Amino acid sequence: MLSLVLALAVVATNANDAPRDTLRLALMHGVPEKWNVEKNFATFLTQLDEASAQKADVFITPECWLDGYAAPDETSTPEKLRTIGQDLNTSTYLARVAEEAKKRSLMICFGFTSVENDKLFNAAGLWNAQGERIGLYHKTHLQTHDLQYSPGEGLPVWDSPFGKVGIMICADRRWPETPRTLRLEGARLILNPTYGFAGEMNEAIMRTRAYENQCFIAFAHPSTSLVTGPGGKVLAKWEGDTPGVTVCDIDLSQAKDDNHLRDRRPEIYGAITQPKTSKK
Repeated sequence: MLSLVLALAVVATNANDAPRDTLRLALMHGVPEKWNVEKNFATFLTQLDEASAQKADVFITPECWLDGYAAPDETSTPEKLRTIGQDLNTSTYLARVAEEAKKRSLMICFGFTSVENDKLFNAAGLWNAQGERIGLYHKTHLQTHDLQYSPGEGLPVWDSPFGKVGIMICADRRWPETPRTLRLEGARLILNPTYGFAGEMNEAIMRTRAYENQCFIAFAHPSTSLVTGPGGKVLAKWEGDTPGVTVCDIDLSQAKDDNHLRDRRPEIYGAITQPKTSKK
């Protein structure tokens, strides 16, 4: 009985531990090969080795890394996408992601195409350092080629040793409501796997999104790694096509709830939540 009481006390203590503020991000970059799941996964493992060697806490891939973001390919169809889509329960690749997260004791945000209930999703899974999938996000804002996917229907956040973490995928960042919602749900860190446009305009957007939400955003793109912080500054940046990992240490205690969050006026923002209307 004494052993049981002690064990329960340990569990209670761990559950109430304050979130850890300092962590090391590792953002994967490099251009994957469309449709070549095996090759892309091998590259993922190689860059995971580098991240582990640099003692990363969180590893982030670009959007749909596993299939090389095949949807924009001119030969892509929903039927063809299904050939590289991953079943959450039977995928050997996703099972391996879980194994690697546990073996290396780090959190992994991994981009892939999922097949769920006969629907295709542009997805990103989040595995903790124990190898458990604690989150699954479906891209919510779909345009042009992404219309082969079904849209996500929510903006969840998940508990982690670093507090609540949110995910948005690629174009989701264009709508300020996306990171604002994640921030209001408690996310101090937003992971942004992407494959879309980068460059000067994107950097301005990412700096603004972090500044207006007083949070950290980790943008992982095949040719750009970018981390922006609550002050709107660029904390880490890499550009090029060479496969590798960009590492950045951050302090989440800097993500505060004063200023922009404290001084919001939600009572006058009603138009934001109204359904979109068609143009006449």
